[in-house]
Order: sequence, then structure tokens, then C-alpha cells
Amino acid sequence: QLQLAESGGGSVQAGGSLRLSCTASTYIRGTHCMGWFRQVPGKEREGVAVLYAADGATMYDDAVKGRVTISRDSSKNTQHLQMNSQKPEDTAMYYCAVDSVVRHYCISVLSPDTLRANTFAWGQGTQVTVSS
Repeated sequence: QLQLAESGGGSVQAGGSLRLSCTASTYIRGTHCMGWFRQVPGKEREGVAVLYAADGATMYDDAVKGRVTISRDSSKNTQHLQMNSQKPEDTAMYYCAVDSVVRHYCISVLSPDTLRANTFAWGQGTQVTVSS
């Protein structure tokens, strides 16, 4: 069974940067969709960024576009989320996730309706706190 472990969360001041990492226990195949999601207490989990392993296609939520980059290190079964120009509203628990799905589903999973029906394997989360 696929297991995911996040690292790299912490506290940063507004305008700062953090890099989250997520290592999978098994090989990430080309049909895998890799993503980062976040959640604050009392709100639904929301998508941040996804990457389709087969062709490297990425999709970002509008709230983070231009400030965040998702990437993959295939040799280490690891995905990263580089977050720059952090804002206080980026404060949340961040989760990495992986699922074997077709490309168009992966790219659409940032949509709340699609995300609610997901079958991702999830990490346990890492807290990111951005202070003003």
C-alpha cells in the first residue's frame, strides 16, 4: 500500500519561502497524479497544485499561481512544492497526495467538486504558518 511522508513545513514571515517535500513508499508510475492540497480548520480541503507524472503537466490554483512550483524527483519517488512570496492566507495544513488516474482527471482535481470524489492516497500533513 502506498504511503506518503511530508516534510518541510514550518513558520515563515510574509514574503518568505518554504519548500515542502513528499516521499512515496513505492515507485511513482507515469499514470500517477501527484498533488499538494491544504486545509484550515472548519474549511474543506482545497487543491494547491498537481502534476501528471507521464508528461509533467501541471495545474495551479489561482490563489497560488506564480508563487508556487510543483516538481518531481523521479529517482527518489519524491515530489516538492516550492512556495515563494508567502502570504498569511497560505497558513494551513498541507497534504501531499498520489493517485493512479487518467490525465484529464488529474488536471481537473483542483476543482472542489472533483476533489470531493477523489481516491487519492494521502500523507499525514505538514503545517505551514505564515505570519504578517
